[in-house]
This record gives sequence, structure tokens and C-alpha cells, in this order.
Amino acid sequence: MSEGRGSASMNIVTMMISLICLLFLAENINAETHIVGGVKGWTFNTKNWPNGKEFSAGDVLVFNYNSKMHNVVAVDKAGYTSCKTPAAAGYQTFTSGSDQIKLESGENYFICNFPGHCQTGMKIFINAV
Repeated sequence: MSEGRGSASMNIVTMMISLICLLFLAENINAETHIVGGVKGWTFNTKNWPNGKEFSAGDVLVFNYNSKMHNVVAVDKAGYTSCKTPAAAGYQTFTSGSDQIKLESGENYFICNFPGHCQTGMKIFINAV
């Protein structure tokens, strides 16, 4: 009889692991991919690109740009407003020229911190629900 009980326990564990995997996949299936700036990509005057669009936590932003001329820095609200990368650790800088960044729930701020770029609108704010 003990074999039957152990087998039932393993089936429950297997089923629970399968459900967790399905939930993870379902989140990724519902996520959308957004090309920042559209066909122009991540460039000057991109600040208003998010206007009128809906974003959800888990959506992916794709930043396409010339990596010799630009970058993407995930900053906080103060960094976005001041166009400065905060000195504190924890702010990630992306430099590949084709960065894919998953949105977190809530406010997401991104700037280009090359001199003068953020000030000319190379920054976006997205509120992901």
C-alpha cells in the first residue's frame, strides 16, 4: 500500500509543478512587444511615443539605436525629470543597440544619458498595469 500513497504524492507534486510552469508561460504569452519609437527607433523626440498606448507588466520594450551614439538607462522619476543618471547603484545601462527590457508593474523610466540627448526628448515614461 505504501507504493500507492507515494505514487499519489508524486503525481500531486508533478501536477503542481506543471501548473506553475503553465502560469509562467501564460504570463509570457499575454505579454506584448513594443518597438520604442516605432520605425524611427530610440532617438531624439521619443518622449511622447508612449502616449495613447497601453502597457502591462511583463510587456517587452525593444530599444533599437546606434550604440555608438546612444544608450538606454533605466532610472527613477528623479533621474527622468533631471535627465541625470542617479549616482546610487542599481541603475542599469543598456548599450547593445537592440535592447529588450521587460516592464515592471508601475512606473518605468528610461533615458539616454549621452550629453544633451535626454534634454532633447530622448526619454520615456511608461506606467505598466
